Amino acid sequence: MGAPAPRNEQPRMGVSDMATANLDVQPIEASFSLKDRIYGSLKQAITSMNIYAEDAELRLDERKLSGKLAISRTPIREALARLEQEGLVRIVPRKGVFIVRKTKAEILEMITVWAALEGMAARLVTLRASDEEIATLRRLFSEFDGGEVTAHIDEYSERNIDFHSQILKLGKCALLEELANNLFMHMRSIRARTISEHDRARRSIIDHMHIIEAIEARNADLAERLVREHTFDLAEHVAANVNYL
Repeated sequence: MGAPAPRNEQPRMGVSDMATANLDVQPIEASFSLKDRIYGSLKQAITSMNIYAEDAELRLDERKLSGKLAISRTPIREALARLEQEGLVRIVPRKGVFIVRKTKAEILEMITVWAALEGMAARLVTLRASDEEIATLRRLFSEFDGGEVTAHIDEYSERNIDFHSQILKLGKCALLEELANNLFMHMRSIRARTISEHDRARRSIIDHMHIIEAIEARNADLAERLVREHTFDLAEHVAANVNYL
């Protein structure tokens, strides 16, 4: 007696049918530093994403990554395992690889640590950066004034992120910058998501101008305090208003 004919059922959606993150990665040529280059390419792509956006796709597809990078899936798995150790992704057996989003409590802790790191970086800028290097901070916002901030919120959001990144760079402390970079993906995304809320953009540019003035005056104590207070303002906003984490 043969097996019964299969019924005409609608296919059930499985993990393979889920939307996946479209990482902006480029093909990698083979070399004996291939593993490090794959790891670096994936990390750069992940940390450049706005992972807290409402429409962010967090699941990674090994097959698609293999095609984009023009390499086999084995070294990609090795790179993903390394990224999991750093807490950037989570590998779930039989389900896939997912970019990690932090909880609200974790984000608030990260903001506290960021305040300490960036505050110290601002102090170092007053001591180590040249006048020309410091001038680049003011040029970031030269085209924004008053209503221009809210009228061009997306562009201002990117300049806001560039500003904080530049302070870390101009501090010229490689270890401090490395520690801050491990937080940057989450800080970048949270800043981008919240900058348009509760008039934060207008208040942000005022804070930035005061920080720049303190750095230009080589006032290390004031620059450090203003940067720290500016970051704690973000923490207060997240604590009071962010309910999607």
